[in-house]
Parts: sequence; C-alpha cells; structure tokens
Amino acid sequence: MHLRLRTAATAGLCSVLAPLTAHADFIQDSKASLELRNFYMNRDFRQTNAPQNMADEWAQGFILRMESGYTEGLVGFGADALGELGVKLDSSRDHRGTGLLPYGASQEPVDSYSELGLTAKARVSKTVLKVGTLLPQLPVAAYNDVRLLPSTYTGGLVTSQDIEHLTLNVGRLTRQNLRDSSSNDDMSYSGVNSNHLDLAGGTYAISPQLAATYYYARMQDIYRQQFVGLVHDLPLGEGLGLRSDLRYFDTREQGDHDLRSASRVDGGKIDNRFFNGMLTLSAGAHKFGLGYQNLSGDGDFAYPGLDPYSVNLVTVNVFTKAQTDAWQARYDYNFAALGIPGLTFMTRYVDGNHVHTATVTNGREWERDTDLAYTVQSGPLKNVNVRLRNATFRSSNGLTSDIDETRVIIGYTLALW
Repeated sequence: MHLRLRTAATAGLCSVLAPLTAHADFIQDSKASLELRNFYMNRDFRQTNAPQNMADEWAQGFILRMESGYTEGLVGFGADALGELGVKLDSSRDHRGTGLLPYGASQEPVDSYSELGLTAKARVSKTVLKVGTLLPQLPVAAYNDVRLLPSTYTGGLVTSQDIEHLTLNVGRLTRQNLRDSSSNDDMSYSGVNSNHLDLAGGTYAISPQLAATYYYARMQDIYRQQFVGLVHDLPLGEGLGLRSDLRYFDTREQGDHDLRSASRVDGGKIDNRFFNGMLTLSAGAHKFGLGYQNLSGDGDFAYPGLDPYSVNLVTVNVFTKAQTDAWQARYDYNFAALGIPGLTFMTRYVDGNHVHTATVTNGREWERDTDLAYTVQSGPLKNVNVRLRNATFRSSNGLTSDIDETRVIIGYTLALW
C-alpha cells in the first residue's frame, strides 16, 4: 500500500514539474536528501497508580526532502516535496504510546505509517509564497521534530525579506499532521477544533547583536495572541559572550468554546500573560544558562501543535499549565576543546511551582535532562550521529505521571543531489 502511494505521488509530482524543467535555475538550484532516523525510546511510569507500567518502542524513520529552485522571470515558480515513512521494529499493545508509532482503538501499534506533503511556491524578488505542506518555526506556530518523523501543517505562508534587516511572515494554517499520524486533521487546541490559525509578524535586526520580534496570531473561535521578543548578544571578551533571550505572550479567549473537557481551570477560560527568558554565558567550550518563566492569569498557555515557544520546552514536559512559575539551570560542553570534535554534552534542571489545574492547587513539577551526542567526523561512517537522552520527571499532588525516560537516536542524512 505504501509503495503504491509513494509511486503515484512521485508520478504526480513529476507531471507537475515536467513543464518547468527547461529552466536552468529550477534544476540547478534544486536539492534532495534522505534522512535515516533509528529511534529507541523507553518511558518508565513510576507512580503507583499508573495505568501503564512502561512504554517501550523501537522504530526506523525515512524522511525524503526535495526542494526545487525557481523558474526564471519576474515571478519564479517551484515545488517542494516531503515524504515520510515510519516502520515498526519492536512494539506491542502493552508498551505502545511513546509517540513513535500510531495506534488505533485496538491499542496495537501499526507496522508502518507514511505521509506525503507537496508544496507549491512562488518568488518575487525576496518574497516567497508557499502553499501546501509547511514546516514553520515561528513563536506562534512551530512544527515538532523530536520523535521518529516531523509533524507538519497545511496552509499558506508568505515570507518577505525585501526590507533590509526585516523578515516578515503572514500566513494561514488550516490543517495539522501530528508526529505519529498519517492524517491531516483540523487545527485544534484543548480538544476543540478550529477552521484555521492566522498569523502575522516578523523580526527586525536592530543591530548585528540585537533583534526584536513581534507576532499576532488568532485561532478562529478559540484564542488570539500577541508575542514580543528580544534577543541580544553581548561580546564580553576573548571567548566570552552573553546571550539574552526574552519572550512575552499575551493570550485572550476568542469565541465561546468550552475547554473544560481538557481539565483547564477557571471554566476553561484563556486569559493569561506568559513571560519566559534565558540568559546564556558562553566561555570557550562551556555554556552556562539560567532561565525563568511566569505564567499569570486564567487557564493554560495556548498554542497549536505540540511545541510552545518557551525556554522550558524540554524533553518530557512543557511547563505551561496555569499559574506555573519555573526556573531552569543548564550547562553545555563541547568536547572539541579536549580534542574530540563532534562530541557534545548537555544537562539541565527545570523546577515549576504554583501549578493550577481543575483538581490541583499550588502543584509542583520538576525535570532533569541529560544529552550526550556524537557525530562521526571521518571514515566510512562520517556524519552518522548518535544521541543518548535521559530524562527524569516528577510532579506532586497527582498532577501527571512520574517518568524515567531513555532515548537512543541514530541518524544519517544522505544528500541525493
């Protein structure tokens, strides 16, 4: 079934591109790659009343990316394609649920799943319109790429860099494909569907060291949101630098949907302010980070998909429940300084307090993460990367699951042309 789907999709894409192949820029500027991602994940649920003792799965992912150049002329046209295939290597009904593999009502993980995304694009000067499958990484909408296959959105997005130092984005997202799914579903938040999410905003480089960002977003009939951000890099001397990354959201309810089914406090109301930021000191091979967040007002922080734009978006938890205050301490080290290029280390600790839900007042959550990653530098395995991730997550007052988690990810990207 998947072979027929991919063959038909390839033939269809070729028929779309055939009239354009006479244009040199369209062909010469095109590129394609195949990413292989082998993913093992074990999640051990530690609380005594856990409905499932363990989630344990192993899968292989294939991600084909094809990007054309643009035809010649005042308006250049092109097309991109994204093909995704996930294959089960080991899983079971009792151990499903890591986010690597989808499963249906039978609770049995599928043997394989796939997704094909096509994107038409047009360019005028430094302004590009893309319609179809999108992978935005914006403060108000971001795709998720921390499991076997990346999630995607469907819609239209205009990105312009015609004004010097300014990048603008205006778009509408109408569908979403989650990381462990073959379907394109309605935009939604907290179990309530929406026809679309509109967004507009951009980033202006005030100087080479300082950038300011503003975005407005509205998920129809659910919420509207404003974002302001500042990123500043301050050189402090030889091998020393301080980065400040400050982010602020103002989110208000839009429409009269009932979000209480998702255990939101205050009758499901969305009316909050979310500040979060990170200071990172770089000293040679070392990085020392300190982060803080304050989420005030009513309800959880609202965002599409799975990834909020927060410094406390970490391995297991996102720390966006109502009223959550949290701080983070982080340390990174690059072993190239010891003569081992390609080897990096990261550890961090996040502590969240004053958490509110429909059943918990003044709860606490904390998480400790450790990452060790290595990219082979030479030889027949050059550019193969191996990442070991370990996380411990705990919460009080029955907020959510207590988890010990291990991930092993082996990846390699092959340039096809």
